[in-house]
Amino acid sequence: MNPIEKVPIGLFPTPIQRLDNISQLLNINLYIKRDDLTGIGLGGNKVRKLEYLLAEAKQQGAKTFVHISFPRHMSYETLGLRRNIMEQACKDLGLQFVFETAPDPTSDVGVAGAQQFILEKVPQWVEKYGKDTAFFCTNDAHTEPLLKQLAQYGGMFIEADLPSPLMGYPGAFGIDLTEEAGDFPKILTKVEKAVVDAGGARRFGTWAFSYGFSVSAGLGEFAKRVVEGTADKNSIADLSKALGEFTQGANWNGGYYVDQSTGVRAKNQILIYMDTYILGQGFLKTTELEVPEKYFKIKFTK
Repeated sequence: MNPIEKVPIGLFPTPIQRLDNISQLLNINLYIKRDDLTGIGLGGNKVRKLEYLLAEAKQQGAKTFVHISFPRHMSYETLGLRRNIMEQACKDLGLQFVFETAPDPTSDVGVAGAQQFILEKVPQWVEKYGKDTAFFCTNDAHTEPLLKQLAQYGGMFIEADLPSPLMGYPGAFGIDLTEEAGDFPKILTKVEKAVVDAGGARRFGTWAFSYGFSVSAGLGEFAKRVVEGTADKNSIADLSKALGEFTQGANWNGGYYVDQSTGVRAKNQILIYMDTYILGQGFLKTTELEVPEKYFKIKFTK
């Protein structure tokens, strides 16, 4: 397999929350990113990984990158900044960047109306921009109808805003995971087979394990190892190994939180991310990525 190219686009961290109980137990300050509470789904340093994701899209023949969102999300500093980084990355890589607006599921149209909009617009977008287009949406409610229509009409979907093999894929591809419930290797295998059988090999991606499961189990394991003296509480490598205990085959990495207003990089606040898995291909090795400083200087503009 040829090495995967990358284009540097960088990362700016999302809001984090202190884990009071574990922090008190270990006598440290331990934080995690709480996308589930804020509604800002960057998925743990996911912007950083787009250095590989956008390059992978181009390597698979993508000429255009379509970013789908709405005003409320774009008013959030982290999501708006991510959009700016994506746009600059596309310029650096030679991809056309397109911003498309879709209904906010929390508005009066509701989830059903927002999803119906995606179902109706994707065929038009594919016809307008071509099948050699990669799509990304900032809201999880848009993911399932987007996946469903891309599978039918063409286009690419490298990774969800909050990636998991359970995010959108079962509904979009009609996958019954009753027997595989709770077993992520089996879940990934079944999802991958369904996507490949539908002609989506190398066009769709995800995390191999869900964020919620991985972090809950992994941080507990990390705390246990620190208490036992087998892990260093300040080691990203030891944290990654603990997370990997429950995510066989998937590597982890992280970066220290940087305050955008001051430029100060924290020494005890780490944002973590898992490698990206392309269905029908494998892992992209995004955890080996180093981020050029120039992309940390991109500012948020509404």
